[in-house]
Amino acid sequence: MTPRKTKDTPQGISYHLSKCCNPQLGDEIIGYFREDRIFSVHKVDCPNLRGVSQQRLVEITWEEIESQEVEEPIDDLFYDLEDQDFRILHHFNVYGLDYAYPVSQKTGIRLQETFRRLRRLRELGAISRVSRLMIQYRKGIVQGKWIKHRNHTYYALTSLGEKMLAYREKGRDDN
Repeated sequence: MTPRKTKDTPQGISYHLSKCCNPQLGDEIIGYFREDRIFSVHKVDCPNLRGVSQQRLVEITWEEIESQEVEEPIDDLFYDLEDQDFRILHHFNVYGLDYAYPVSQKTGIRLQETFRRLRRLRELGAISRVSRLMIQYRKGIVQGKWIKHRNHTYYALTSLGEKMLAYREKGRDDN
């Protein structure tokens, strides 16, 4: 690995201490420049850096990191989310409670893939299952009408899911 050297960190860049290798003050480190303008800080011998584009590796020091605010992610798994996951979270943010079929239809994601992603988002805590009860129709369908929870598994966006969406939108605004 031959990282390139930088004289100044561009404005709007922040650092994220990667949990894969958990770099500690004093460790020899390297930065991986991500598309969202964040340097992921890794130990130089981190196995996750094998095979990455050498163009994205940047020589950094602890002094540079300490002089800037280190960005702590919502959760490391946030960085594993894909565009389809964020489309699903956005769906819940706009429409409120819903179940897999309408989510699949509105987001354009295949139903089986929607099931898989809903399960994963639930495991991450970004959405939660809604217990069987009377629920109000989804936003934009029928105003003020309530229906009995049918044989579908309904989900709702959690506060963590809202934070993930807000964090992603903030990152897009900064670019």
